[in-house]
Amino acid sequence: MKRLQMMVVSVKEIALDIVEMVLKHQLAASTAKPGQFLHILVDGHTLRRPISIAATDPNQGTVTILFKKLGAGTQQLATCKPETIIDALGPNGNGFSYDSDMGTALLVGGGIGIPPLYNLGKELNKQGIDVKAVLGFQSHDQVFYEDKFREIGEAWIVTNDGSYGYKGMVTDVLDQIGSFDDYFSCGPLPMLQAVTVELSEKRGYISLEERMGCGVGACFACVIPAKTESGYKKICQDGPVFAASEVIL
Repeated sequence: MKRLQMMVVSVKEIALDIVEMVLKHQLAASTAKPGQFLHILVDGHTLRRPISIAATDPNQGTVTILFKKLGAGTQQLATCKPETIIDALGPNGNGFSYDSDMGTALLVGGGIGIPPLYNLGKELNKQGIDVKAVLGFQSHDQVFYEDKFREIGEAWIVTNDGSYGYKGMVTDVLDQIGSFDDYFSCGPLPMLQAVTVELSEKRGYISLEERMGCGVGACFACVIPAKTESGYKKICQDGPVFAASEVIL
């Protein structure tokens, strides 16, 4: 993890309140792993914002992040213009690990938890691993990256209100997926709780979204109960990716 000065290449809203930002930084583009995140400082705000990395392009030296405009910090971040320099720590955290002999991986994402799974899906594709994805959104106007996921494998789109794709929750379509080996999931905590229960017979990995303080394991603002001697894990330092059997949701 390093302190980075990253230049904004482009910013655009790709779905309701969902912003795609491309940043240029060769070291980050060359070293970031799927599941890692950037801890971004927004001018005028004390706490940095942890934002997952959605894609990297080592050839172009770029890193793509997606974030939702939820509060003043992300609203302000979305107004950055090309060539703005952004202060970020990263790439942070431990990313996804996987068995390279795996035949098929299932990705299950919800809302702004979907971006790190896209980065993982591309990596799995490069390794010759088939990808299936279940992507959950609140409504049609919040759907993003559907085409990108279909480029790397089969994809099922689910919306809570039924305005697009299947109506319901991501767990409602898992019986349609067919066979797969391991699963990888990221999204709201209730979704992760439901997914890990539904897929309890499978080996799985989950990425936890959490507000963080320091982002480097010093402040204990993002601890989660875990099956360890200490009884907890720090999401920023030990995660954000954990084996599903490792933490208590």
